[in-house]
Amino acid sequence: MIAPAGFAEVLRRHRRAAGMTLEQLAEASGVSNRTLSDMERGRSKGPQHRTVTAVADALALEGDDRDQFLELAREGRLRDHWARPNGQCDLPRPVDDFTGRTVELTWTTELVRPQGAPGAAGVGIITGAAGLGKTTLAVRAAHALRPDFPGGVLFLDLFGMSSHPMPATEALALLLRALGVIEQEIPADVAGRASLYRSLLRQRRVLVVLDNAASEGQVRPLLPGDGVGRALVTSRRLLAGLEGVRRLSLGPLPLLEGTELLTEILKGRSASDDGAAISRLVELCGGLPLALRIIGNRLVSRPGWKPAELAARLGNEQGRLEQLKAGNLKIANAFAMSYEQLTRSSRQIFRRLSLIPGRDFDATLAAVVGEVDTEDAWDVLDELVDLGLLQDSAASRYRFHDLVRLFAGDRLRREDTAAERETVTEAVTSWLLRMATGAGRWFESGHGEAAGGLSSPEEADRWLRVNVDNWMGALRAAAGTGRHAAVLNCAESLDWFSDRWMHAPHWLEVFTLGADAAAALGDQARQANQLNLLAWVHLVPRDDPETALRYTAQALDLATRRGATDEMASAHHNAGGALRSLGRLSEAIASETRAAEMFKASGDIDSYSQCLGALGTCLRDAGRHTEALEQYLGLWDLLNDNRSGMKPSVVTFTRPIALARIGECLALLGHRSEAVLKLTEAIGLMEQAQLPSQQARSLETLAALLAEEGRNAESRSSYARAAEAYEEVGDAEASSRCRDLA
Repeated sequence: MIAPAGFAEVLRRHRRAAGMTLEQLAEASGVSNRTLSDMERGRSKGPQHRTVTAVADALALEGDDRDQFLELAREGRLRDHWARPNGQCDLPRPVDDFTGRTVELTWTTELVRPQGAPGAAGVGIITGAAGLGKTTLAVRAAHALRPDFPGGVLFLDLFGMSSHPMPATEALALLLRALGVIEQEIPADVAGRASLYRSLLRQRRVLVVLDNAASEGQVRPLLPGDGVGRALVTSRRLLAGLEGVRRLSLGPLPLLEGTELLTEILKGRSASDDGAAISRLVELCGGLPLALRIIGNRLVSRPGWKPAELAARLGNEQGRLEQLKAGNLKIANAFAMSYEQLTRSSRQIFRRLSLIPGRDFDATLAAVVGEVDTEDAWDVLDELVDLGLLQDSAASRYRFHDLVRLFAGDRLRREDTAAERETVTEAVTSWLLRMATGAGRWFESGHGEAAGGLSSPEEADRWLRVNVDNWMGALRAAAGTGRHAAVLNCAESLDWFSDRWMHAPHWLEVFTLGADAAAALGDQARQANQLNLLAWVHLVPRDDPETALRYTAQALDLATRRGATDEMASAHHNAGGALRSLGRLSEAIASETRAAEMFKASGDIDSYSQCLGALGTCLRDAGRHTEALEQYLGLWDLLNDNRSGMKPSVVTFTRPIALARIGECLALLGHRSEAVLKLTEAIGLMEQAQLPSQQARSLETLAALLAEEGRNAESRSSYARAAEAYEEVGDAEASSRCRDLA
């Protein structure tokens, strides 16, 4: 490329206006005659700034004439330099065994390919935690896009995670040099450099990859303005303050893509490598590309190692981080770079969050862990999310990546004393047990005061469900440290709530821990209560009536020894349910009748009402449909009697179930139309009372009746609703059955 003709013409015009020959100008300026001749003929490859300044001085150029002369020379010099590779800001080589990230690569291509109109947004930010392969993805995309950017592809590491990130002014200087600007023409200030940088990218198809950005302030001056220049930015931080950009949040690789990556890295090893072991390694690495790279490199460098053996080593959580290193690659170092960005107090809270027993948590629990108020906890959590050390969700819940949790736990053991760890664990366990116990009390007959800020049954229900991993972990921890009274109180409080979430998998463990705690306390009556609840678990969610009968026998024995009439009655009631499931209906009717008599005699009208309903079911199953209907109608009258003494919460729970059973009996007696009306009303009440298990069953019954009535569209709709309700309560088999029927 030759210098622009405009400069050559202007030089010649000014020389002639000064009345100077080339020789005279050469002598006055100190520039050789040959160089001046090349400049006037347009053959110069870009006159240097000092050369042009010397010529301007010799020609006595001032004001606008001088500015124009220098600017024309600069433009020619930049065009000349741009045509030559300069070796600055070169793009790193791509990884040969790159796999997956198809959707993400498509995103980068659509974003930065300069096919839109000038001024179209062309800045993409790739964010995510350490080890997710942000740089690898950006480099891969940039290599693929090279043909679309004849102006070049530049790469600059901004050292965002170091203690001294690259200042914007230094980054701009490097980029300007790479774009062909000589040192003398680089402005001194950030604003000047940024302006020059944007002007160069306005008409040049250049892709700039800005890797490892530290902050908005660092990266904002480095972004192209309007025009055809494009930029890809990677950062562990969210850089939420940047405007007019598109964002890609990178997550772990799915199992299939992770397996493909590890398999590709291991290419050339023995073909007999165990596929199951490879998949297990991907799971243990949490789909983190850096961890997979480390594992792959270790296996490749040690051909005698078996993937299954390495998977067994990684299976030990305490030593997993130590196994994830290969040469100078170490997963813990990647996390440590983010960790060191935190303030001292934030680092402490980050470490302590590893003590939370569940998979996720909210700001309230984080505040308990950090011994701060909730507002401060929010700030720390936002900082951790911003650095990729935590993942958040739309429900304001937070969770660790498995490897980051191990890193936080490792730092906790290194930096906090055993006494400090024990104190925090005790505080978290106690708080979770208090919250779970208080939430459970909302569903008891005549619940007490709200606990932990939970102000309604709906709020208590939601808290127990979303925090189940946390309070279950606290229950186990308390049981393991001999806090029997707290464990038993919590298990007892969850009795009535378990009816609302009967297909949850936790109840066997909850009530087993409760029974063990009661035994340890030597309280046989309360132990009998927990054994009765275990009988219920095997009767309803687990459908194992034989085991349920064994528990009722144990409960009845303990209750009889202690004279605990209510628990004796409960044992008879549960035994009746088990006997009914086994088809031993006469025995079942006798047990339920005995239970009803005992509850009524003791004044426990709430439990008495449950026995009446169970007795009606036994009669129905025995084919005594008229007697069953009379039994349910008697229960209905009791539920609607304001003088019965029943607790409102029990009435609310029982009324829709009783109404549904009335509908079932009417159907069995041939009154289908009336049965449909009763079941429809019952389902509405169940929805209001939030009884999804009972609602699912009634919807399925209603759907069958509607089909018998020839109301097929309504039947399909009811089956579909039943499938959704069964899915909600975790009964996959019933959900699939109803979906097929729909």
